[in-house]
Amino acid sequence: MIDVVALGEVMLRFDPGEGRIRTARSFQVWEGGGEYNVVRGLRRCFGLRTAVVTALADNAVGRLVEDLILQGGVDTSLIRWVPDDGIGRTARNGLNFVERGYGIRGALGVSDRAHTAVSQLRKGDVDWDTVFSAGVRWFHTGGIFAGLSDTTVDVADEAMAAARRHDVTVSYDPNHRPSLWAGRGGADRAREVDLRLARHADVVVGALGLAGTYPGQARIGAGEVADALAEVSGLLPEAKVLATTLREVPSAGVNDWSSAAWSAETGFVTGPRMPGLQVLDRIGSGDGFAAGLIHGLLSGTGLERALAYGTAHGALTMTTPGDVSMATLAEVDALIAGGSAHVRR
Repeated sequence: MIDVVALGEVMLRFDPGEGRIRTARSFQVWEGGGEYNVVRGLRRCFGLRTAVVTALADNAVGRLVEDLILQGGVDTSLIRWVPDDGIGRTARNGLNFVERGYGIRGALGVSDRAHTAVSQLRKGDVDWDTVFSAGVRWFHTGGIFAGLSDTTVDVADEAMAAARRHDVTVSYDPNHRPSLWAGRGGADRAREVDLRLARHADVVVGALGLAGTYPGQARIGAGEVADALAEVSGLLPEAKVLATTLREVPSAGVNDWSSAAWSAETGFVTGPRMPGLQVLDRIGSGDGFAAGLIHGLLSGTGLERALAYGTAHGALTMTTPGDVSMATLAEVDALIAGGSAHVRR
């Protein structure tokens, strides 16, 4: 039985380590994707049984991505395999080149993901009633998957509606990527899609992305977060929980990290504050936050404790390379309790 299912693209990430993409002579590879990273963290750190719905071209690169997913413990039985035509003319696998950044040089992502197998998913390709009738407790997707193509918007809508029919809790992360919407309506179209899909969600992660009139419009100060979440709650009257990370970036290697959330039951609450957090690789930290939050909510810990799980897990995700979490639950619990970085022997 699967506890949590995610719908999204899983790409092969190329990491030049401390160097630059433009001058690299070697790369380390990882798997990664906004929605997938959440269920990967839920499996490896929090011990939940998870699966990913995605599509891959059936070639050696696709099988490498599958192998990495298997190493992460995520169920691969819901992957849709698309025949390979030899050169990726009709369908291919997504590649993502990512620099971690250092000091005054920010992180840089260069994605190569047009015409991927998963971007060609259409309504009816997945039997969602079968997926959700097997005891699934939670379904997660987001704006990255929805932004891949015009058809993936409909697939996400179809999946979220099916999850609601089966009384499965639904979460959505707007996770705006301007590159996905360039030439396709830009931020206005992304906003339209986010509001359409988030209205199916019980929990919206990254909810500040829906404040303002388009994604990223407003620079929201710490004292304005409560009002911004209240504004979003007015747009999404069915949402039970709105949550967000809060980040200031003095440099690529040092972030001030915290979080906040709202629910109709508890009102506005804030998460642990972690000023001056040392960062090795910030990519995937928001997904780590989502995983910890979902763990807490599924465990019935209450919103404040769930927010602490998300904040601590997202922070620990930033201490290791790659998109995916390498944290343990014991490390998360210790950080919440005020643990230090002293050597453990």
